Amino acid sequence: MSGLDGKLRVMLVDDHALVRSAVRQAIAADDVELVGEAANAQEALALAPVLRPDILLLDIDLPGMNGIQLVQELAPRLPQTKIVMLTVSASERDLLEAVARGAAGYLTKDLSPEALLRSLRGTQRGELAMSRRFAARALQYFADAARRGRQVSGQEGELMALSPRENDVLAMLADGLTDREIAEALTISPRTVETHVSNILHKLGVRNRAEAAQRYRQGT
Repeated sequence: MSGLDGKLRVMLVDDHALVRSAVRQAIAADDVELVGEAANAQEALALAPVLRPDILLLDIDLPGMNGIQLVQELAPRLPQTKIVMLTVSASERDLLEAVARGAAGYLTKDLSPEALLRSLRGTQRGELAMSRRFAARALQYFADAARRGRQVSGQEGELMALSPRENDVLAMLADGLTDREIAEALTISPRTVETHVSNILHKLGVRNRAEAAQRYRQGT
C-alpha cells in the first residue's frame, strides 16, 4: 500500500519532539516518506485514519491513553497499516500485549538508525519488525496459547479466541449496556465499539448481539 510514487509511507507517534526529530533523520531515504507526526493518542486517533500510512511507528509511553491501548483502537480501523512499536521498554509483557492487540512489530529505541530503516523496509516484505529474541518469545507464547486453546472445547474455546478488549465489550454487552455506554466506560469511540462487536459476532459465529450475549453467559 505504498504511495503513488512507490515510497514507504510512515507516520510517527511519540510525545518527545527530540525523539521525533531523531527518527525523522534516521528514516530519511529516497524510498521512505514521513507523512505525519502526532504527540499523543488523541492526535494519532484523528490523523492516522485520514493518512492511512503503510507503517505507524508508535511509542508505548504516551500521555493519556498509552501506546498499547492505542494499538487496540487503531488496528481494527487500519487493516492495511502495519503498526510497529518503537519504545524504550524491553518488557516481555509490553511485547506480548502489543502483539496480541494487533502490533506487527516491536522495536526498542536503542537500535541504530540503519537497523530501524532496515526493519521498516522489511515489514513490506512480510518480515517481523522485532529482534530474534522478541520474535522467539512471542512465537513461544502464542504457540503455548494455541495448545491451551486446543484443550478447551466448545463455547469456552470460542470465547478464548476473543481479544482482551473484545471480551470487555462482550461482558458489557451481556450486562445490557448500549454502544455509547460501553464507549464511555472504556474511553473509546462508539464506532470502535461497533467494530469490536462486528468482530465478536464473526468470531463466535452468531447472528446478532443477543446471541453473542447468551454465548458469553453460557461460557462463563
